[in-house]
Amino acid sequence: METNYSMTGDAGQYLNYWQKVGLAITGIGLFIIVLFWGNWNAQIEPAWFFLPFMITALAVGTGLYTWGSYKNAPAGIKNNGVYFNPLTNRGSLAWVSGVLLTLFYVSLYWYPSHLGLGLGANGSNLGLVALFDGLSHLFRNKDADQWFVYGTFYTLAILFLGAKFLVKYRHNRYQIIRTLVVMFSQLVFAYFLPFILEALGANDGGYYNLNPVNYYPLNYSFITPDRIDPMVAEVNQPIGMAYLVWGIIGFLILTPVVTYYLGKRWYCSWFCGCGGLAETAGDSFRHLSDKSVAAWKIERWVIHSVMVFVFIMTLAVMYTYFLNQEFALQFVVPSRGVGMLILFGWIVLGLGAFLGLYFKNKGKSRKYLLVGAAVFTFLGILMLVNYSLGKHEAFGIASYKIKEWYGFFIGAIFSGIIGVGFYPLLGNRVWCRFGCPMAGYMGIIQRFKSRFRITTNGGQCISCGNCSTYCEQGIDVRWYAQRGQNIVRASCVGCGICSAVCPRGVLKLENGPEEGRVNDNPILLGNDMPRMNPNVK
Repeated sequence: METNYSMTGDAGQYLNYWQKVGLAITGIGLFIIVLFWGNWNAQIEPAWFFLPFMITALAVGTGLYTWGSYKNAPAGIKNNGVYFNPLTNRGSLAWVSGVLLTLFYVSLYWYPSHLGLGLGANGSNLGLVALFDGLSHLFRNKDADQWFVYGTFYTLAILFLGAKFLVKYRHNRYQIIRTLVVMFSQLVFAYFLPFILEALGANDGGYYNLNPVNYYPLNYSFITPDRIDPMVAEVNQPIGMAYLVWGIIGFLILTPVVTYYLGKRWYCSWFCGCGGLAETAGDSFRHLSDKSVAAWKIERWVIHSVMVFVFIMTLAVMYTYFLNQEFALQFVVPSRGVGMLILFGWIVLGLGAFLGLYFKNKGKSRKYLLVGAAVFTFLGILMLVNYSLGKHEAFGIASYKIKEWYGFFIGAIFSGIIGVGFYPLLGNRVWCRFGCPMAGYMGIIQRFKSRFRITTNGGQCISCGNCSTYCEQGIDVRWYAQRGQNIVRASCVGCGICSAVCPRGVLKLENGPEEGRVNDNPILLGNDMPRMNPNVK
């Protein structure tokens, strides 16, 4: 007698006609990419035909698959079968995809010749890079390189899968507006504008990043000699100086001010290219984020360590730059005595700030402040000693070596290979959650000095767990919702998916007064019901 009956459950997940056709056409587009990549030392003609055919196949295939997935479904989020799909549950397709993405990033960063870069006669391109030569000439009047290829793929992924995201969340006004802004930002600010300005000779005097919303410290090369000199070079004026001033304003003024009013969501979920790819191409993997307390502890240590590392790297590089006194940006270099006085004052002020926060705060955070004070003092004294001895290395290590280490381990391996290549294995926000220095910088502001919060109505929570499951940052949202406690976390990017998937309307993204933003007195049943801790008002 058969006894393994299931009284509830979803019907089997079978592909319908339009989904099958869409996948088949998408497969043709992917086949063209693999064909050119695999023949990286060969010239496949005609490239002018294959490129638009490939883009069209990807667009049409994605569109038909989206149509087949949602055409007969009522408006509402459907994540049926995500834990049974081999692509979205770390199955065979996930591992194959992860390996292919990793190989692509390895080729991109360290072996661009394996993409066909410069392998033809007189340095012309072959293989995958040659496929994009025509488009590159259209935008910037020269042959493609690996970064143009990558930027094009990146933009197409955000546009095509962003359109799928719009259909999936078509009932949610916040998600529609946010996704349209993300798509616009990537297409205009990160793709069209930089390449068009490059064609107009905006960085003929040396390369610097022309994406106006790629701020430091995410754009860690912004405050380095090989970027500052081109920005102030006479041949690049007035655009170069405008980018320099705008970048400084963006880091020191715009970012903290807007984060105070809106939280870090304005950048991480609306304008950032990393976040844009995560929200669109990575939407199917958001449930893979680790929700454990151990992951939360690792997250806090790693992301803030990366943030401190990038600040130390910048300090070391610029210290060497200005001491050489051979730079295009001619500031007045102080005498050695004045310079030592400035450094000593910097150490005293920094140490005073750390100690002030130490005596103001309570709990475990105090010991971390002491560690920070010790590290800050050690680095300051080390720099003071090297300065007094006339050495050009701030910390006794060549500054370009520190920059190389950061670029290799953080800029390439962490943000690229792990951050994107491991989407199908670790979730779509690994880089944003654990490594992005910009997210760490804004997260501190959001946690301690911001008007943003996610409010909860604990009396309506049914503990379904949808909010925690689909939080791409690994926040246990349900823990807060059950208690009616506002969610004020440094890691929250304000994507709003937790609110969107909630069937009871428990969660709401809000900007309000700072007073009462952090409510550590949870409730029992509803906002007007007895408190768990009646001694706290």
